[in-house]
Amino acid sequence: MAGWWSRLSLPRMAGHDTAGAGRSARDFDTLVLPHLGAGYNLARWLLRDESHAEDAVQDAALRALRYFHALKGDDARAWFLGIVRNTCMDHLRHRGARAEDGLEDDAMEAAQLAVGQVAADPATDLERAHERAWVNAAVRALPAAMREVIVLREMEGLDYAQIAAIAGIPLGTVMSRLARARTRLRELLAQQPPSTMQ
Repeated sequence: MAGWWSRLSLPRMAGHDTAGAGRSARDFDTLVLPHLGAGYNLARWLLRDESHAEDAVQDAALRALRYFHALKGDDARAWFLGIVRNTCMDHLRHRGARAEDGLEDDAMEAAQLAVGQVAADPATDLERAHERAWVNAAVRALPAAMREVIVLREMEGLDYAQIAAIAGIPLGTVMSRLARARTRLRELLAQQPPSTMQ
C-alpha cells in the first residue's frame, strides 16, 4: 500500500549526474525513494505529529536529492534515515518548547490497527487494539533520545552501527541508550495493563 509519499513531487535531475558523482535521477529513484516510508515512520515517532512528519520527510527528500552525490556505496537506507533524523531535529528546534508536547493522532493509530489485522472475533480485535494503543502510548512517553533508538532498532531493524551513524553518537552510547530505553519501556508498560485502556 502506497502512502502519501507516492505523490511526493521532487525536482528532477534531468538525467544529469549529480555533482559529477556518476549518479542519475534513476539511481535516486532506485536507491532513496523506497525508504520514504521508513523515513516517515521515524519522523512520525520523533515529531509525534503526522503533518509535521510529512513535512520533515519532504524536506529530507529534497536534502537527499541535493546531496545525493555524497552517498557512499549503494546502501541509502541508513544515509537517508540520518537525513530524516537531522531534519526532524531541525523541526523540533524550530518548534522550541512545544517540541516535546506532541499531538496525539487517533486517526494514525486507527490506521495502524487496521493494517494486517483480520478479526477472529470482536473481543480479540478489541484486545489487540488496546495492546497496540498501550504500546504506542508507552513509546510516545519515552524521551526523544530513547524513542529515537527504539524506533530505529525495533521498528526499522537497523543495526547498532547504523543507528550510531544516523544519530551521530558513539556505538557504546547506542547500546546503553537502547538498554535504558528498553528498561524504561518495560516500566511504562508495567504501569497500566492493556485492559484499562479506553
